Amino acid sequence: MASITIRNLDDELKAELRLAAARHGHSMEEEVRLILRRALAPVPQQGLGSRIRQRFAEEGGVELKTPSRQQRPRAAEFEE
Repeated sequence: MASITIRNLDDELKAELRLAAARHGHSMEEEVRLILRRALAPVPQQGLGSRIRQRFAEEGGVELKTPSRQQRPRAAEFEE
């Protein structure tokens, strides 16, 4: 496996990284690996609505009835 060195890392950023790693129960190196994996993960090929629903699914959500289309969509009318 490869190794990298990050120079000129802000002391404040390093402290935040250390705290995040401690909260998650692993080393700073593992925290950085996880952050990089998440940042570089492929973007899901879902629509915006599906991604929003997936993100908030744990909250329970509300199921709404989809109204039936009785008429064809029409162009908007604007006053001049």
